[in-house]
Amino acid sequence: MDLYDKKSRWKWSLAIAGIVIIIISMLYTSYVANKLAKEERNRVELTITALGRLTDEDVSIDELNCDLTLHFKLLETNTTIPMMLVSEAGVIIDARNFGEEEDEDPVFLQEKLEAYMDSETEPLLIDSQKIYYESSILLRLLKYFPIIQIILIGAFIAFGYFGFSSARRGEQNRVWAGMAKETAHQLGTPISAIIGWIEHLKIMHEDKEDTQEVLQELTNDVKRLDLIADRFSKIGSDPTLDPINVYEQLEECRVYMQRRSPRKVVFDFPGVDHEPQIVHINGHLFDWVIENLLRNALDSMGGKGQITAKIYTDKQYVNIDISDTGAGIPSSKFKTVFQPGYSTKKRGWGLGLSLAKRIIESYHSGRIFVNKSVQNEGTTFTIKLPRK
Repeated sequence: MDLYDKKSRWKWSLAIAGIVIIIISMLYTSYVANKLAKEERNRVELTITALGRLTDEDVSIDELNCDLTLHFKLLETNTTIPMMLVSEAGVIIDARNFGEEEDEDPVFLQEKLEAYMDSETEPLLIDSQKIYYESSILLRLLKYFPIIQIILIGAFIAFGYFGFSSARRGEQNRVWAGMAKETAHQLGTPISAIIGWIEHLKIMHEDKEDTQEVLQELTNDVKRLDLIADRFSKIGSDPTLDPINVYEQLEECRVYMQRRSPRKVVFDFPGVDHEPQIVHINGHLFDWVIENLLRNALDSMGGKGQITAKIYTDKQYVNIDISDTGAGIPSSKFKTVFQPGYSTKKRGWGLGLSLAKRIIESYHSGRIFVNKSVQNEGTTFTIKLPRK
């Protein structure tokens, strides 16, 4: 459990760090954009000064000749800021830096002027003339840079996260499958030997009724071990799915688990006399899932309470609700309980619900999740199996 708490804290820490980086980037970009906007405005004002000097009737010829080179130089250096000179009557006198073709296109320039006037853009004045201008392409791109940066960083993180997650899940699946098959293989030899010894003891004590009863119970337990080994052997391979009445299969699980449960635990399950609901499942693996849910319910109730099962259908699924009156699960752990290694038990391995999720979702194309849970009141798990 501590492992997933640390993992959650790491996720939050990385998210906060990413947000801080984005904020710093946006603030810095905004600062640079504002500085550039001020520089462009200064350049526009210098251009206006040069134009005003060239058109000032009070300036003598000698003064004009002295300043002519400088003024024309100021006018020529503006190659990036789109500008438009408009007369008092609203006639466009000059336009530059909108584009080579646009600067000579009267239709485009008139539409641009109307757009300036509609947006109530405040022009700069030269006597009775007006100059409209807008930000350069560089400044506009700089303003959009934080958004582009966020999109690119987000896309990189998303692709990286999903890529590593897929690789990690694939590796985990191979590990679980290998471990399960090896467990089944290791169980096979002693189970076969035990069956042989039981048969030998039956022959040796044919006349002892009490001994035969004990040996029969041992046989039943060995069969159960053989069933468990068979379940493990199916992990990692595609199991055979058969059409099965889910009411009958669920009843078999109830009978088996109720015999091994405290007497103060009440099982409220639907009977087999309902209209059959046929689903394609592997009986052994489905029993494993139900037994895991029931064992967890028994552990959470401390030896007394009620376990309820309910079956209902919708257009796509046959739904099974397994409810208990146990300790409950915090809402923050609804997904964590299905992760390998998570367990609230001191001696738990945290594999039961992880394998249950794999069996239902990977092998049966269904879903399993915590439907609802209230602490100290109980929990409901829901299994959704595709209808035939």
